[in-house]
Amino acid sequence: METGTKNKTTMTAIKGGEFIIKETKCEDIFITEEFSEEQQMMKESIIEFTDREVWPHKERFENKDYAFTAELMKKLGDLGMLGISVPEQYGGMGMGFVSTMLVCDYVSGASGSLATAYGAHTGIGTMPILLYGTEAQKEKYIPKLASGEWIGAYCLTEPGAGSDANSGKTKAVLSEDGKTYKITGQKMWISNAGFCNVMIVFARIEDDKNITAFIVEYDSENPNGITMGEEEKKLGINASSTRQVFFTDTVVSIDNMLSERSKGFKIAMNSLNVGRIKLAAAGLDASRRLVTESVKYANERIQFKTPIANFGAIKFKIAEMTTKTYSTNAMAYRISKDIQNKIDSLVSEGKSHQEAELKGVEEFAIECAIAKVFASESVQYVADEGIQIFGGMGFSKDTPMEAAWRDARISRIYEGTNEINRLLTVGMLLKKAFKGELDIMTPAMEVGQSLLGIPSFDTPDYTALFSEEKELINKLKKSFLMVAGKAVETFGMELDKQQQILMNTADMMIQIYVAESVILKTEKLVKRTSEKENEAQIAMAKLALYNAVEIIATKGKESIISFATGDEQRMMLMGLKRFTKYVNYPNVIELRKTIADEVIAENKYCF
Repeated sequence: METGTKNKTTMTAIKGGEFIIKETKCEDIFITEEFSEEQQMMKESIIEFTDREVWPHKERFENKDYAFTAELMKKLGDLGMLGISVPEQYGGMGMGFVSTMLVCDYVSGASGSLATAYGAHTGIGTMPILLYGTEAQKEKYIPKLASGEWIGAYCLTEPGAGSDANSGKTKAVLSEDGKTYKITGQKMWISNAGFCNVMIVFARIEDDKNITAFIVEYDSENPNGITMGEEEKKLGINASSTRQVFFTDTVVSIDNMLSERSKGFKIAMNSLNVGRIKLAAAGLDASRRLVTESVKYANERIQFKTPIANFGAIKFKIAEMTTKTYSTNAMAYRISKDIQNKIDSLVSEGKSHQEAELKGVEEFAIECAIAKVFASESVQYVADEGIQIFGGMGFSKDTPMEAAWRDARISRIYEGTNEINRLLTVGMLLKKAFKGELDIMTPAMEVGQSLLGIPSFDTPDYTALFSEEKELINKLKKSFLMVAGKAVETFGMELDKQQQILMNTADMMIQIYVAESVILKTEKLVKRTSEKENEAQIAMAKLALYNAVEIIATKGKESIISFATGDEQRMMLMGLKRFTKYVNYPNVIELRKTIADEVIAENKYCF
């Protein structure tokens, strides 16, 4: 298994969610410029495969060529790309979490259909068996899934059980001889259903509080009570097979129960954590390609006797699209290395690969949810602005933009809707605080006390790169602690019913994490090279922070005026203003110009 040593970085261990109360140094994060030689070769081979096998055939995806998607999955299996994270003993490559993210990133860029098939198979279709299966189950199923001989699917969602996954009605009834279960029920929105060979199926035994997971084989010639609905007619991801699956007395051996009875809900939730961070990677290369296509068009399209790339309104779009893409990269790979470090640490303590990966991803469940929300909304923004740059042509199926826009839309829904994920970020943080795993309330109370004091009027020294920006990040964290801490104090155990306040605080938290990630990535880049070589990256870091400050000021104010009154409200609003105030505001128009000019000159996304 690869470890952090391959990337020649020694990083300080951090707990999940701890970023909100702890200052992180740039030396403690991973950036993609630190890919090992092996990882660079892997990246280049996938780009070559994608450019040859996927990108030129986009019309086949749009024409619902499910067989083509299945064929590409087999080819990816032949290349070893379906078993990147699978240990070598089960036929995989035994690579670490960063490499898993890298492959997901570049495999997913050219088609949402292939991205969905790949993500469903390698994530929720394979990982539950790898992480929760018995040795016999892993030996039987994982080599076939890793090679692509078999394709996996995941059957959780039901007509009445979407976000409330544990409320499913599918039943599993034990036979009289105690050797098999009969599964009966209906599942919907099942990715890969049309060409899968094995499914992870969730069902309830008797009146258990929690559901149970089973490994169910599927053979169309011997369906064993399994029938498939017709392919769903969808807004996007047209060649991703998505069907309803019906089980009628489907016989499953007791040996195919995954983990233990009633552990299905935990399996489902931990599988979604992996899916969420992988989804952040899956939107990355799509965004890169969309920026590149948009810039190429803007450079070629002549209006009023000049390329539209020269217009300020277009430069605004290119700069914001590029910054969101760069930000997603910084955030997603920061998290992936934190997870990898935790896995490596647990393995060194004697934990099995299975247990270490489970605990590693679970530790950073908050960050996984943050990544899913920001990345899915960013790729949608990039696709939408790409259409706008193309103008009328963007609305045409002859350009890649409208398909990309439709494909991107699902990413805000699956792996838990963005609304659910926003609620989870704050909910999980507070849960860690209540369990004593993170001390959130002490710094929150300190922030409250500081509001009573007189602010310093000294003129700080901000000559060092990002000195003001890093101080502002720390103040933004105080703004979150102030609002979240007061919300806990006001609503107590009823806070979970205040969803609009939780959504606002989640947005504050997301923006803090993303802005900090971009600043740290760029600072690390500058230390490796120079400020001059990273002018556009510095501009993106400053622009990402400026955008974050504006969002945090708005969301914080809306929360404060919704649950605080009188003097307390006035004091908190003054505190928020103090925490979101620059000493030296950046020239944001000039920042966007710097970013756009470099991308336009390179005629592609170049970071």
